[in-house]
Amino acid sequence: MNDEQGIRESADAPDAPSPEARLAALRLEHRAIDREIDALVETGVADMLKIRRMKKVKLALKDRIRVLEDELTPDIIA
Repeated sequence: MNDEQGIRESADAPDAPSPEARLAALRLEHRAIDREIDALVETGVADMLKIRRMKKVKLALKDRIRVLEDELTPDIIA
């Protein structure tokens, strides 16, 4: 079994979270990182490198959220 098959099979497993649950978890994680960044900036003890890394993670999460939203939203032909 190659890695791609393993990923596909684990996504289809009965105990795998639904796309809606994954989307909710990603949104929570995105908000948590956003709050953490805001707290670091407000305290003035901000390590700019750490903040930049956190912002990159936040953007990656946002991209994953968009992909899941696109998968869950049916295409509407107008």
